[in-house]
Amino acid sequence: MEKLLNNIFRESNNQFLEQEMDNISNDVIERNLCGRLAIYLNDKIRENKLIDYFVDTEYNRKQNGQVKTILDDEFNIININCDIIVHSRGNNISADNLIAIEMKKSNRPEQEKITDKKRLRALTKESYDDIWSNDGVTLPEHVCGYILGYYIELNIKEKQCLIEVYKKGNKTNEWTQEF
Repeated sequence: MEKLLNNIFRESNNQFLEQEMDNISNDVIERNLCGRLAIYLNDKIRENKLIDYFVDTEYNRKQNGQVKTILDDEFNIININCDIIVHSRGNNISADNLIAIEMKKSNRPEQEKITDKKRLRALTKESYDDIWSNDGVTLPEHVCGYILGYYIELNIKEKQCLIEVYKKGNKTNEWTQEF
């Protein structure tokens, strides 16, 4: 599944960078760019027959209507909404969370970038206390378990895109891509 998800992300991001060059170059708001990337992700999710999954932007609710939360490094509860997520909206408890994506422009404050990266580490952790309900019935109290997380940083001036990959709470890869 991880390889499939990585291919879906890479193909979607390549298509996004190619097709949305005008939007990116015109320095449109990150929310618009995230929405555009979500369209390409959705198309690839459907092409790969992951029919019970959704691509959502700024999504902040669990299936029961509660606000999604994570635990920070000091185990404080933090309300979250990730830029883009691919998930089953709680309908497939054993494999609910697939991809989490945060996007920033390179000219944003460093603290915002750090916060996004911390969020991806938390979202991709397997659990917070090494106890994970894997009974296929119970959702975890705090959101985690995303198979992959991606941090995208767009440098419009240099026409470069930095991509960092997060898995199991750690950054595992990064590369720079021209657009």
